[in-house]
Amino acid sequence: MHNSASNLLKIKKEIELKQLNKENQTEIVAVTKKFNLAQITPLIQIGHTNFGENKVQEAINKWSDIKKQNHKIKLHMIGKLQTNKVKYVIPLFDYIHSLDSLKLAEKISSEQKKINKELKIFIQVNIGDETQKSGIKVDDVKNFYLKCTNDLKLNIVGLMCIPPISKNVGLYFGKMLELKNLTGLKELSMGMSADYLEAIRYESSFVRIGSKIFGPRA
Repeated sequence: MHNSASNLLKIKKEIELKQLNKENQTEIVAVTKKFNLAQITPLIQIGHTNFGENKVQEAINKWSDIKKQNHKIKLHMIGKLQTNKVKYVIPLFDYIHSLDSLKLAEKISSEQKKINKELKIFIQVNIGDETQKSGIKVDDVKNFYLKCTNDLKLNIVGLMCIPPISKNVGLYFGKMLELKNLTGLKELSMGMSADYLEAIRYESSFVRIGSKIFGPRA
């Protein structure tokens, strides 16, 4: 078995052991940025369906044909999304994890209407209130969520964060869980290669893992 496939199966097993009594298992989004099809195909062959990309053009080149052949694959946009790229994202992707402004929400809404397709969307929360990171401020999340759903009719399924690099990352994941309960949303997208097991303790629905599956990026 190819390394990437065996790595993925190990991580799945690890997550399952942590969630023996949970009804909802955490899904792994395999982050394929900068990895080629030779590295990705072994995962598809063992039935993995959730894949994440950060760059729109790279995703189009890599996934357009595969998604036509395999309708089970779900593609997740996890990188920062510029409004001028939205028209390319809507046809190809199934999820957006990085909704971080009203301007972007309005653009997604108008582009979805044009092709009559509804993506599942996560609001990106700036959970550590960091100036260098995008995302909605914690205090604004509930109002932003209501505006997106009521006015723009977006299918907001949950909240996403990239917490500050911290020894106590659970503090931020705990805040995200509180926000999820406050908004009544069902999903959380949080946890990456270094901290996914901690994220699972706080009910993360999707963990975004790249290097732990595929090895270091070139």
